[in-house]
Amino acid sequence: MSAPSDHSKSSPLTTYFAVWVALLFGTFLTYEVAKIDLGPWNAAVALTIASTKALLVALFFMHIKGAHERLLKLVVISTIFFLFILLSLSMADYATRLWS
Repeated sequence: MSAPSDHSKSSPLTTYFAVWVALLFGTFLTYEVAKIDLGPWNAAVALTIASTKALLVALFFMHIKGAHERLLKLVVISTIFFLFILLSLSMADYATRLWS
């Protein structure tokens, strides 16, 4: 006998659609921010948006959101950690260039 289903949760299709819209918005935001001259912060903003989009993909499309809480914390912490690595290396490269 099957267990009664809980219809109070949102449908996976609705969730996937909402994440897809968020990813489209993130892509549009990246495009719009690229047109603005933020100086050395262009790469930082683009990497932050890209990391947020990667986190959305990992959480929802790779089903990490429904996984164990420790795995979720590991994914979020590692995403932030690698974002800081990317930002620090990019900023170090930018700071050490000889501009003519």
